[in-house]
Amino acid sequence: MITDRFPLLTVVIPARNEATGLKGILPKLRELLADVEIVVVDDGSVDDTKAVCHDHGVRLLSHPYPKGNGAAIKTGARAAKGEVIIFMDADGQHKPEDITELLNKFYEGYDMVVGARQSGSQAGLHRAVANDVFSRFASWMVLQPIADLTSGFRVVRARRFRQFLYLLPNGFSYPTTITMSFFRAGYSVAYVPIHSPRRSSGASHIHPLRDGVRFLLIIIKIGTLFSPQRLFLPVSAGFFLTGVAYYGYTYLSTGRFTNMSALLFISAIFTFLVGIVSEQVSALHFKDIDTSDTEGP
Repeated sequence: MITDRFPLLTVVIPARNEATGLKGILPKLRELLADVEIVVVDDGSVDDTKAVCHDHGVRLLSHPYPKGNGAAIKTGARAAKGEVIIFMDADGQHKPEDITELLNKFYEGYDMVVGARQSGSQAGLHRAVANDVFSRFASWMVLQPIADLTSGFRVVRARRFRQFLYLLPNGFSYPTTITMSFFRAGYSVAYVPIHSPRRSSGASHIHPLRDGVRFLLIIIKIGTLFSPQRLFLPVSAGFFLTGVAYYGYTYLSTGRFTNMSALLFISAIFTFLVGIVSEQVSALHFKDIDTSDTEGP
């Protein structure tokens, strides 16, 4: 049995109006993880989510009104009793049988293992393209390859995860934030390829344009929090090179140094200095991250 090999586990499932999906995955989870704590966080559902959870004997935590997927994740993470937390969605896109592969990889010594969706798993071409673009940009920001930035199917070391709860947004971009935070904190992250079937019922709560902009802003926010010069240095270089090009043009055409060239050079200097100061400020963040504790299970 899987619980004999992987003790001290908690499965956290955020759910909003996902009664149909829970009817499919909860029996499979109970069969696979008979003695493991399963926590469903009901984010203000108005369907039979509560009844389904009671029927399957899982631990139910309820929000009085919808707060967002990230808020549900934070509620579940705070309440989880296990030293290792498995996060998965309630809509049936994450297959319980893949948990064993994620745990096998996790117990090789990683702090987080993410189920990376393969070709054909995304709910539409536009989401697949957007996820690829965001993953590439985030990889550049954290200097590490990120196979799937937005996957919500992951296994994490609970104490590591809770260190970043204050950073997690209440909306649908918690995977983006926690992935970049783990990388920038120097924690070990691995990816396991999975195939995620498209949801069989219900509608997604994600709005591509609105949440896409949020993902981009979060990537910039977390990247600058942990490595500000990755953003400020290219901007500074852009100002400087533009100033050089403009100065060359005006010198050759009018034989003088213009105010615009001066403004561009000053902007380059100030942006570079702001980046240096930001690097020093970001270093203070690490004083609250306990990197000396033991590795645990």
